[in-house]
Amino acid sequence: MAQATARHILVDTEAQCDELKTKIAGGEDFADLARAHSSCPSGASGGDLGSFGPGQMVPEFDQVVFSANVNEVQGPVKTQFGYHLLEVTSRTD
Repeated sequence: MAQATARHILVDTEAQCDELKTKIAGGEDFADLARAHSSCPSGASGGDLGSFGPGQMVPEFDQVVFSANVNEVQGPVKTQFGYHLLEVTSRTD
C-alpha cells in the first residue's frame, strides 16, 4: 500500500497561503514559516505530518499528496480546515 510523508502550513486565507508560498520560493525555510504561521498543531514541528496512507487525510489533501511531485510545494489547497501549503517529502507506491 502507498505511504507518504508530508508537511504542511495551515492558514485562514488563500492570500496568506500565496504570500507564504512566495516566501518559500524566495528561499525562506518551510519549517520556520510553519512554526511561525501554521494554525495546525503540526506547526510546532515544522508542519511535519509524519507518515500516512491513502484515506487517512481529507480527500483534497489525499489527492495532492498521492499525485504531486515529491519535494515541491503545492497549494493553496482548500479543505474544511482552511488553506494549506503542502510538501510531499517522500512517497512509496
